[in-house]
Amino acid sequence: MSLLKFLLSAALTLGLAAPAAAQLYSWRDSNGHLVVSNTRQADGSAPTRTYAVSQSTAVRTTRYVASTRSGLYDTIIAEHASLNGVRPDLVRAVMQVESAFNTYARSPKGALGLMQLMPATLKEYGVRNPFSPTENVRAGVAYLRSLLDRYQNDETLALAAYNAGPTAVDKHGESVPPYRETKNYVKQVNQLAGAKAAVPAENRLYKVIEFIDGRPVPKIVDKKPTSGIYEIVGAR
Repeated sequence: MSLLKFLLSAALTLGLAAPAAAQLYSWRDSNGHLVVSNTRQADGSAPTRTYAVSQSTAVRTTRYVASTRSGLYDTIIAEHASLNGVRPDLVRAVMQVESAFNTYARSPKGALGLMQLMPATLKEYGVRNPFSPTENVRAGVAYLRSLLDRYQNDETLALAAYNAGPTAVDKHGESVPPYRETKNYVKQVNQLAGAKAAVPAENRLYKVIEFIDGRPVPKIVDKKPTSGIYEIVGAR
């Protein structure tokens, strides 16, 4: 793979945290290995080649996250993950890909804070200060929970909706929209969080509630209900 293809591939497969606007340097180390960095060599040697990277809203990169930085939010993540019944690892992965744990992150599209929430979502969940970790995480996890409920706890679809919006997911038959950014986003979050294995639609079991003589009676069926409240409970 050529160096240019490598750079483009690496940029596109990384998560979304900040628009790319930098200078990349490359050289060979003492073992002949290719090194690509956003800083020059420590000894001041001239790089083999350099690449100017213009600002772009389409290609963005994820910065290195020190464990001390990510650990600052463990308590908040654990609290709201527990309150909403969401895996802490999923919340942490979303936060890392969305903002790289930068409390003051802003996206070119207007998303703000740790969980990169859009103004409409901030308003819906009563967030007064989008840069407050407590408020932002509370709203972000609650929103993620609503998406999990909407897609019967399918984390992949919930993540796709978090990135591209529920309308896009529904428009494409409740599947991950064919957008490069969304596909890369879902893939990276799942890799960081440890994706739960998805149950094929044809093998899913659903729990529905039927009312008999005014009493709610749970029932397990193997066909997706066309109406009413239901949840995926396993596989056959």
